[in-house]
Amino acid sequence: MRRLSRDWRLAVVLATLLAAPLSARSAARLKDVASLQGVASTPLIGYGLVVGLNKTGDRRQTIFSTQTLVNMLERLGVSVSAGRVNIENVAAVLVTAELPAYARAGARLDVTASSVGDARSLQGGTLLATPLRGPEGQVHAIAQGPLSIGGFGGGGAGNSVAVNHLTVGRVPSGGLVQVGSAAVLPSSDTLALALREPDFVSASRVARAVNEEMGNDTARVVDPGTVLVRVPEQYRGAVADLMARIEALPVDTDVPARVVINERSGTVVVGGAVRLGPAAVAHGNLSVRITTRFEVSQPAPLSRTGETAIVPNVGVDVREQAARLVTLSEGTTLDAVVAALNALGATPRDIIAIMQALKAAGALRAEIVIL
Repeated sequence: MRRLSRDWRLAVVLATLLAAPLSARSAARLKDVASLQGVASTPLIGYGLVVGLNKTGDRRQTIFSTQTLVNMLERLGVSVSAGRVNIENVAAVLVTAELPAYARAGARLDVTASSVGDARSLQGGTLLATPLRGPEGQVHAIAQGPLSIGGFGGGGAGNSVAVNHLTVGRVPSGGLVQVGSAAVLPSSDTLALALREPDFVSASRVARAVNEEMGNDTARVVDPGTVLVRVPEQYRGAVADLMARIEALPVDTDVPARVVINERSGTVVVGGAVRLGPAAVAHGNLSVRITTRFEVSQPAPLSRTGETAIVPNVGVDVREQAARLVTLSEGTTLDAVVAALNALGATPRDIIAIMQALKAAGALRAEIVIL
């Protein structure tokens, strides 16, 4: 009886989700779509040292890491010659972070440390206190803490194994803000919202959502990337309260039809708005394998002029798989595209070629972005 009751409650939840309108299920918050215009984060950068490595740090040919270590030790009261320092457990890194708008002193930042020498791995390292400066040269934050690289590496005697990238690591909440951002809330009677993805349809829907919440003529579209919001009388001098009210509004944004291709990693991401025109796709693999085997040719017995020679034996093997033809009808959706490509047995590399061919044929109604 208890199991039937649980299944019944699950069925009710699923029915409620399926019965909800599409716009309610796909709507995003306004704060995820747009932000105040003119307010942006500030990039920070610094130079520091990562210590505690297991003989995977910089080598002697990386001069600047040795100089940095010697200078730091001198400031700590330790006098040492640069020629006597072994830096196998130390790596020089560039530390980067972003200072969010309205961040104040005491806030925490995530920082990224990237090796600038010939270190093999930052695994197990600790970033020493590193000042992070803005474009104007002022120190905004101090970064320090243990690195997380999201992988591992090991080996010896010429054999090694590595998982993920080992020369870049992150320090979650490792940056402590010393000087906050200078950004302040605008005090004018009009606010400008900047869309993260400029689009006429999305801008119109943002303005409509604000007008439905605050009253007609409160918001209007200026261009695909800007929506002006008139500050109501009751929110004059309280812009933060107004933003807190409108940022939570649901907005059903429109996304462009886009296919993103990364040929280096073989990654293909197809957007949900992608549609295809009528087309027929044939796909088959042609593989050519060339092998060379060296054989030893010996002279005849008792031969006085013959010599032992190495003769290459070259073999060529050509194999072609049978091509299969798949027809795509007008208005084919993403699900149908995936099913058709799976029916072809296409790999990610094959899908990249097929997508580019469909675009060249005029059947792919989407933008192709190659990373």
